[in-house]
Amino acid sequence: MAKAGDFYVGSQLFCGVAEHAGAPLPPVGFGIGGSKIRGAAFLPGPTIMGSPFAFTKGPNINDACVMIGRCGNPEALPPPPSILKVSSLGFSPTPIDVMLGDPTGHVGITVNSTVISIFNDTNVSIISPYTIGVGILKWVGAKTLTGVVAETGAEARAGAEAVSAATVDNGVKTINGALRVSTQLYVPRIIGADISLCSGKKDFDIPHPTKDGWRLRHVCIEGPTADVYIRGKLEDSSVINLPEYWKGLVDPETITINITPIGSYQELFVEKIEWGSRVIIKNNAGSSIKCHYTISAERIDVEKNIPEYEGSYDDYPGDNSEYMNTVRFLPMRD
Repeated sequence: MAKAGDFYVGSQLFCGVAEHAGAPLPPVGFGIGGSKIRGAAFLPGPTIMGSPFAFTKGPNINDACVMIGRCGNPEALPPPPSILKVSSLGFSPTPIDVMLGDPTGHVGITVNSTVISIFNDTNVSIISPYTIGVGILKWVGAKTLTGVVAETGAEARAGAEAVSAATVDNGVKTINGALRVSTQLYVPRIIGADISLCSGKKDFDIPHPTKDGWRLRHVCIEGPTADVYIRGKLEDSSVINLPEYWKGLVDPETITINITPIGSYQELFVEKIEWGSRVIIKNNAGSSIKCHYTISAERIDVEKNIPEYEGSYDDYPGDNSEYMNTVRFLPMRD
């Protein structure tokens, strides 16, 4: 392959010839004859820029008309940090600074410094560990988001979200007339009608683990005390060791134990609870022990809940600051 030095073209550069039915086709896009634009170039075939090894499928299978890889010129040191950069330096940004496709056709995307506009029959797929949106995002039509969505100044949610007929009323998001709040999402109380999330059902809803196309919903149990529990199976032993951290977590005077014999009737009973650290089980018949157990206790690191009180939410006689996940919301308007 012959090499040439610097090569200057004073008018237009034509690389190869585009033909149709054996006849050459003129590049009318940048003018012909007296209307031609000097300094324009025409490349009818696929073009590779950057590293020559970025696209290796061969001469008969091409990825695209224009293929851009990372810079492969050893004289460009340090190498450019990006593959493609578009600059409007010296000019005010406009929606046509970057344009993909044809705005009058079926596919088109225009970009300026603050706005991405997607129009016509466009299907956009974004595959990324995360998507970050800053500012105001507007979607026209249906929206489907899969994965994690993070929006500055708004909210962050993990997993997929499908929202139908969602409305916003005084800053509170409602879905089909119901308020849905994840246990991982803190929403401050809003002064309004005396309705609390605690009066509803607290649930989790996940894809069904064994049935394709189904979902599984469980509802949390409720009680008048802030309890924790452990459960397990005891066999050929008389000692149940409680978790070490229970010493600072629970009130040992509130520990209760349920025992269920396995296989046959056994005269089981709780002999004693030693130092809030272990439970001693005995079989009155003197035979071996085989049973299931459930042990519950009330937390000591928080204020005791007062299950009944007179007045409104703000009249709660205890410390409401411990209930930061509680949400009150205004009633829906027609």
